[in-house]
Amino acid sequence: MGKIGIEVRRDITAAVLRKKARTEKDGRVSSRMLGIANVLDGMDRGQAAECVGMTRQTLRDWVCRYNDKGLEGIKDKPKGCRKRALTPEQEQKVETLITTEANGVFVRWRRVDVQDEIEKRFGVVVCERTVSNILRRLDFRHISTRPLHPETDAEVQEAFKKTSPPRSRKSCLNTQKPSTSSSGSKTKLASDKKAR
Repeated sequence: MGKIGIEVRRDITAAVLRKKARTEKDGRVSSRMLGIANVLDGMDRGQAAECVGMTRQTLRDWVCRYNDKGLEGIKDKPKGCRKRALTPEQEQKVETLITTEANGVFVRWRRVDVQDEIEKRFGVVVCERTVSNILRRLDFRHISTRPLHPETDAEVQEAFKKTSPPRSRKSCLNTQKPSTSSSGSKTKLASDKKAR
């Protein structure tokens, strides 16, 4: 068993562990299996850990997990997703709020405004980043075109474009000032220094 300080379960032999380690796709899990197989073969904890590139304490921790849960215990646990701040029903209410006209005019909502409304209506405090995620899930985009006003007259707009003076164009000449030294004073030529 080796000098590991704790017992290692023996329902799987070292040879079987090595065989499983060769077929394991996750390299970290494979090295844990090999470390435990080394211990089962009689290596002490320091040597067994060094052979697979981990510390004695790390190998001991994996042996404890292996003893408790078998091979499933030495696999990494999947990382769970965070719980959403709002329920799907609440998100639909946010969507309705954003798409509803106020006095016949669409309101342009900022994330900060949506954040305040969520806190006011649902009592949930969220950051602006979370508001962005909610809006993205609801298929809203950061930049969208302004809706066309129902009383827009295309003929009046074209007439305005024809009678407007042309925009002035700035010259494209490079008008950079000569650079000065970092102290702000003019720099002297090298020949001036030698002349003194």
